[in-house]
Amino acid sequence: MHALIYKIAPRPLFAAAERDGRFTGAPVDLADGYIHFSTAEQVAETAARHFAGQTDLVLVAVRTAGLGAALVYEPSRGGALFPHLYGPLDLAHVAWVKPLPLEGGVHRFPPLEEGP
Repeated sequence: MHALIYKIAPRPLFAAAERDGRFTGAPVDLADGYIHFSTAEQVAETAARHFAGQTDLVLVAVRTAGLGAALVYEPSRGGALFPHLYGPLDLAHVAWVKPLPLEGGVHRFPPLEEGP
């Protein structure tokens, strides 16, 4: 299990979650029944595939400790295991939120924790 997992979200959507104290997910999460996350190794490809050209995004780092059985790693792209959270995210688990700027058509990521 990874110490941190990452969620890319439109800034206004996550700002609303910060006011509410919990994040219930983006429309795709609500449709799928879980909140999609990526590991540090996966998040750049997630940005390129699902957020290409989008601006006004944030990158949310979430501590996995304490998420319990609601956090499940399941096969997705090419059989890779992606973290999925079955239930709302209590923002007490958020380590940090940073802008995810688009520069030259590519999202520029802050340093990410790869760790186990």
